[in-house]
Amino acid sequence: MGAHPYWYVTKYTPDPDTALQELRQREFRAGRYNPVMPFLNFPVGPHSPAPGAQHDSIEEAFEDADADGTRSILDIQSVGDEPDFCVACPLDDDLLQELYGTTRPTRGMVLENMDFFEDLERGHGTYITLYQDGRPDEYLFAGYSFD
Repeated sequence: MGAHPYWYVTKYTPDPDTALQELRQREFRAGRYNPVMPFLNFPVGPHSPAPGAQHDSIEEAFEDADADGTRSILDIQSVGDEPDFCVACPLDDDLLQELYGTTRPTRGMVLENMDFFEDLERGHGTYITLYQDGRPDEYLFAGYSFD
């Protein structure tokens, strides 16, 4: 079975790890992760199915998902500077420039061109700061599942 891409847009905070942890908690509470929901439809929005958490913690859900992973943002545990398993690192400025013609893309630009997935490995994640009117407004967190 092939890896499954996932992506989320969440509000900007000065610390991307804070935004990631809040997003992980939101999706955990909603129950939008494998094995509760084996396959999710993206993008996730306010009207997406939300059966509620079926585990006592994110760690328990991650263990129960086994080698498949949660196929969700729960697989990404932290923000870092270098690509690694379970880590979201910022998309390189050169790739931002290549894909969007700027290092400050808007939400629309990124959602229209998600070719950055071509450079992501299974179990790895990335994030992009999304701009509105020249100011940071949101993050897009994305990754590939393990399976």
